[in-house]
Amino acid sequence: MPLKIIELKDNFARFSISDITPSIANSLRRTLINDIPKLAIEKVTFHHGQIRDVDGNVYDSSLPLFDEIVAHRLSLVPLISDLTMNFRDECSCGGRGCSLCTMTYSINRNGPATVTSGDIQPIGNPDLKPADPDIPIVKLGKSQAMIVSAEAILGRGKDHAKWQATSGVSYKYHREFTVKKAEFERWEEFKAACPDSVFRENDKEIVFTDDSPCRKLSELFELENVKIVEDDTRFIFKFETDGSLKAIDVLNYALKRIPQRLNVLLDSMAAAD
Repeated sequence: MPLKIIELKDNFARFSISDITPSIANSLRRTLINDIPKLAIEKVTFHHGQIRDVDGNVYDSSLPLFDEIVAHRLSLVPLISDLTMNFRDECSCGGRGCSLCTMTYSINRNGPATVTSGDIQPIGNPDLKPADPDIPIVKLGKSQAMIVSAEAILGRGKDHAKWQATSGVSYKYHREFTVKKAEFERWEEFKAACPDSVFRENDKEIVFTDDSPCRKLSELFELENVKIVEDDTRFIFKFETDGSLKAIDVLNYALKRIPQRLNVLLDSMAAAD
């Protein structure tokens, strides 16, 4: 199953996989969507009442939004995640919550201000902070404050959308556009516009591929003298992450996760017999 990275960034990956069937490609797609673990806030504790700062100013920690709405917003904030952590229900602490399976956060902000994801402060491991510090949570008035503690645990997208680490997961067949140079005078124009899309070339013909997107290639679909062939054994994947994990870490985990799930299926079938 040869795999080739076409484009790779911290939050984006485009790659090709050859010699697989559509069912295997779809298994990888579903794994990337539903089965990658990440941290997300699961429990939020609001500390209500009046508080006084060092200057003697009094604030009311009642929020302008219902606690449930604020908690929901906090749970959807992408948190930089550590895949070496344990799932809480599989941890040696028995699910009570410990440093091996639970990450703690706090928010302490006085108004007037807009509380953002950057105000979510990790306790114990500063690396596991929000991936984007500029997500708005709630707007505080002049005499309002927000004092919150929260717990985040690992989960998977199949359990809740807040644990979905990827978006825009898709794949397509590898496609080739064969152009006879003698029959198409504009081939040099396409080569200049899409140099990375040239798959192969000789004196008589040039072959383009849209594995790496190039808007100019869309014009080739409308031409009669262009031969278009798709390879249903070679798939071009792409996906984005929400910043909680790097794209290469997501891909590596997904490739390891598929055989793990298949082994569980085989064991369950053997036990049924």
